[in-house]
Amino acid sequence: MPMAQVPNWIPAAPELFIAVMIMALLMFGVFQKHQSAADEVRTAGYVSNLSVTVLALGILITIAFSGDRVEIFNNLFVTDPFAVFTKVLVLIGAGVTIIMAQSFLVRHKMARFEYPILILFAVLGMMMMISANNLMALYLGLELQSLSLYVIASFQRDDARSTEAGLKYFVLGALASGMLLYGMSLIYGFTGSTDFVQIAQSLSKDAADGPGLGIIFGIVFILAGLAFKVSAVPFHMWTPDVYEGAPTPVTAFFAIAPKIAALALFMRVMIGPFGGLVAEWQQIVVFISMASMLLGAFAALSQTNIKRLMAYSSIGHVGYALIGIAAGTEAGIQGVLIYLSIYLVMNLGTFACILCMRRGDQMVELISDLAGLGKTHKMLALAFTIFMFSMAGIPPLAGFIGKLYIFMAAINAELYALAIVGVLASVVSSVYYLRIVKIMYFDDVTDSLDRPVEKSIGWILTLSGLFVVVLTLIPGPIMDSAKIAAASLFAG
Repeated sequence: MPMAQVPNWIPAAPELFIAVMIMALLMFGVFQKHQSAADEVRTAGYVSNLSVTVLALGILITIAFSGDRVEIFNNLFVTDPFAVFTKVLVLIGAGVTIIMAQSFLVRHKMARFEYPILILFAVLGMMMMISANNLMALYLGLELQSLSLYVIASFQRDDARSTEAGLKYFVLGALASGMLLYGMSLIYGFTGSTDFVQIAQSLSKDAADGPGLGIIFGIVFILAGLAFKVSAVPFHMWTPDVYEGAPTPVTAFFAIAPKIAALALFMRVMIGPFGGLVAEWQQIVVFISMASMLLGAFAALSQTNIKRLMAYSSIGHVGYALIGIAAGTEAGIQGVLIYLSIYLVMNLGTFACILCMRRGDQMVELISDLAGLGKTHKMLALAFTIFMFSMAGIPPLAGFIGKLYIFMAAINAELYALAIVGVLASVVSSVYYLRIVKIMYFDDVTDSLDRPVEKSIGWILTLSGLFVVVLTLIPGPIMDSAKIAAASLFAG
């Protein structure tokens, strides 16, 4: 074959590496002899550690092959600084959640080598989503992620809540996929292409007359499908039940990596092929952003289960992130990327704290179980307090920086009502974050939690807490990287 015809696979090196390692780890796990439960646990530990190593190497490869925008596989796949930035966040989130899950899975007799492999499959789908440059590539990545997540949600097979969570996620996810496919078919029918660049060019030719009704309907259905994937209102109904029913490490994973990947896909689709139609889709994004922030703020006030509270919290955080997308500007996308970086670390730290909520081998999930934590587990209570203050957006913690950039982008785009609703929702949400702090420090101890904090969880808490505290002092690296990533999205 002439060298000119040899495909350039280098930009897809991280995805190819992870795909090959998934097959290798799967074979490794299958051919191990399991003569007892201890053998199965040991194999699961090996595969988990190897999976974390694969994700760490994936980060290095992603950064090593980063550069200017490159399109390969007949323009189905694109890599650029935006893709590199968001892929690194997804890989970090997935790797840390695998580390967090190891002891939990052993204690609850769920330690099977399939768990980290399913995480890797989901991560591969997320990376394909982030680099999608075509509606077909988008859908393939999305479904690879979703099919893995359906299984992970119901991984605790003997628990009715976990099985119910997986079933609800599957049924509603299939509905959302159908809506997304219908929207994609409308866009293809009215533009004659599934390629993002060609769609943008087709729409720009019709700019004088404005988009037709079919294009508008297609965008609406695509927005509905993507809104489900990020759990934005009114497509949020699955989130509280799935977050509560799924095993806690799975909930942590759901709250972090898939959310970041879906928001990255949201940005690429809205700014890429539909970037010239901001006026048409902006009002829809403004509505779902406002609705998500308000529901996330008010619905969480009455929650007694910490995982359900985090579900509504994640809905609210998606609403804040959508503010930057609604702005439709480079500053708005930069704000979203900064916000996602901070959101990643805050949630890793918070779920690490939640995983410490146990008595014996049993997890406890009620917020009231945190009573007196400030007296019995001072360092754990301090870490929890830092993450709650940061999520509330209280300066000078990192959460304040994230919201500041988002609100500034909205004001610069003259979306004043959206910025005002965001500030008010942030004030309301601070009530339930501060209520957790109040319970930890001012309520009497009823039945204290187990004292030992595992070494791996302790490291996650320490590093996450330091990031949240120190970011305001040295924000440069994150801000500069986010700026370059946002600029590359608009350059495409």
